[in-house]
Amino acid sequence: MLYYIYQDVISKQLFVLLCLKAVQGGTYLFMRNMQEGRCPVKRLMCLFAAVVSMSAFAADNKVAVTVYNNNRALVREIRALSIKQGISSLYFRDVAARIDPTSVYCVSRTSPDRLSIIEQNFEYDLISADKVMNKYLDKEVTLVSKEGQVYKGVLLSTAGGNLVLKTGSGIEIFSGDVLERFTLPELPEGLITRPTLVWQVDNRGPAGQDLEISYLTGGMDWHAEYIAVVAGNEKKLDLAGWVSVKNSSGTTYRNATVKLIAGDVHMVKKEQPRDIRITSASYEEKAAPQLEEKEFFEYHMYTLNRKSTLKNNQVKQISLLPSTTVSSRKTYTFDHTRFGEKIAVHLVFRNEKAAGLGIPLPKGKVRVYKKDTDGSQEFIGEDSIDHTPKDEEVKLLLGNAFDITGTRKAVSTRKVSIRSRRETYEIVLKNHKKSTVDIAVVEHIWGDWSIEDYSHRFTKQDRNTVQFDVRVKPGQTVTLSYTSLITW
Repeated sequence: MLYYIYQDVISKQLFVLLCLKAVQGGTYLFMRNMQEGRCPVKRLMCLFAAVVSMSAFAADNKVAVTVYNNNRALVREIRALSIKQGISSLYFRDVAARIDPTSVYCVSRTSPDRLSIIEQNFEYDLISADKVMNKYLDKEVTLVSKEGQVYKGVLLSTAGGNLVLKTGSGIEIFSGDVLERFTLPELPEGLITRPTLVWQVDNRGPAGQDLEISYLTGGMDWHAEYIAVVAGNEKKLDLAGWVSVKNSSGTTYRNATVKLIAGDVHMVKKEQPRDIRITSASYEEKAAPQLEEKEFFEYHMYTLNRKSTLKNNQVKQISLLPSTTVSSRKTYTFDHTRFGEKIAVHLVFRNEKAAGLGIPLPKGKVRVYKKDTDGSQEFIGEDSIDHTPKDEEVKLLLGNAFDITGTRKAVSTRKVSIRSRRETYEIVLKNHKKSTVDIAVVEHIWGDWSIEDYSHRFTKQDRNTVQFDVRVKPGQTVTLSYTSLITW
């Protein structure tokens, strides 16, 4: 059997696909090159389409994928297979390249008591032009130059893109750009076309069986993304949600049942994500809710209400929450520890039915827009939210106020005793807006403390936090002061 590697006609990836077709057909021969008209594009494309179709799941196979928030997914398949009687090797192809082989579970649904798995191997040494050539080091090969001259000899090296050949005339070195093809007698052993589970099985039942296989794989993740459009009066917003499902696991799941788990599922060891380039994105049409939500253990599960195909190296977006009008409010916060001398602007709403919502919200990014007087929507900030159950408050940090300023200074610090001191602070707030604003001034005090003197009312938020609520009218400057006694 002949395998020709064309240096100037096709890519290595296309060579691999065409080479695989040759393996199944028994023989394969390339014409010289496109420029000579002996390798028509149409013929190449037909072969390409035929090979691609070979990797698709059979129509009667059933696939389900459950995707988690931590770069993991559970894949479950039912495949109809023909298995020899007695002990034999069973090849299970089209598994994820990033499969965790130790998580594989396999059982026969047809005859579970009469099919045993003796041994399992995960084969992932995939075929490529470089690997084929490297397998032939120290073996006899044939090289053909672009001028048609044939060289036969023992292949000594393929390093740096150059081929070193030991011929009857001595040692000869060929650069890749002078060669037309590299002829091998057969496909080397140990190379496979795609990631494969190889089982040694003992079948004491019928040949035709339905096998149920499940496994965990890395390279799959999902997150929610939300769009919020603030109304002109800034008291309501329209909220819509999407989920983005990323598949870089190394295989495609066709016509699959898709489920998403929202929650922090514990893993013994967190897998480091690879730097994988996402090559395409797919957007599902926004209409009625596409995902049905329910409680599942201590998490929430979202099930796509139809089957879908998750292509490898694809991001698919599915409608989670059709546009919903939610009551909201804008708040201002002066927190010197967190924001310095800036007034942080938050958009706040409650995830409750009375406010127009009331469903569990998966964690994700919220992008916020506001309509201008001309009807256009302008971006005004974004923030991320954690998993938020219903009836909880959502608080989005959008940025810093332009027309409201604040300054903070320590007026005095006096030592009272060896284990106590008294501190006085002043916060000056200025409002250059045309409307009155209410500002939450947050102070963090460490140790055992009490407020002895203050200019504005306050509430103790927790052991180390106190909040003063200050109203500032248009054009007004307000000075907040307080004195605390701290002991330790």
